[in-house]
Amino acid sequence: MMSILRKLPNPAGERNKDPILSVLKRFLNKMKPNLQLLEISSGVGLHSSYFAPHFPNITFQTSEYDTTLFGSIQAYQKDAGSVNVLPPIFIDISAPLADWENDANIEQSSSTARFDYMLNINMLHISPLECAIGLFKNAGLLLKPDGLLITYGPYAVDGVLVPESNVRFDKSLQERDDRWGIRDTSVLKKLADRNGITLEEMIDLPANNKCLIWKKRT
Repeated sequence: MMSILRKLPNPAGERNKDPILSVLKRFLNKMKPNLQLLEISSGVGLHSSYFAPHFPNITFQTSEYDTTLFGSIQAYQKDAGSVNVLPPIFIDISAPLADWENDANIEQSSSTARFDYMLNINMLHISPLECAIGLFKNAGLLLKPDGLLITYGPYAVDGVLVPESNVRFDKSLQERDDRWGIRDTSVLKKLADRNGITLEEMIDLPANNKCLIWKKRT
């Protein structure tokens, strides 16, 4: 059944798109041609379609676990008119790379890593820990040496979660689903290290969120 192309609203995304873009402008290469970025959990599709015109040398591959959102992702792409954003593909980030099946034929061995960048916005705290495990495991396979994984959202830092609004938010997430919750950077750093990835920088952004810049080691 064909997805209906209709843009779904994303108020949080409208608020955070420019702060995140300012970070991307610092870390994404705007000169080298034919770079590849994989967005994990594209949601309704706002972000890649907003970012892509600023990086015409980078092809943005969108993806989503919830296939009912494909129509919205494509509607944002159509409205933006960005030729460097690819249609969404289904990815279950918690699954091993060898088990992936999608239109882009991404599944491959670590010796054929193909992405210069991966981007993941507001997923880690509203998904089971298995998704965080899978994100770093698959990033370790998919990223080229020195490739970047950029994640955005609320985080606890070495066991400390502030401010109080984030503490309340974390509690509300766990009440909705006890597998959810704001992740601690100390836990994520261990997951990353197991997969040859290092936390390079942590950037504070509005609304008590952060961008974490992770690099695949050579």
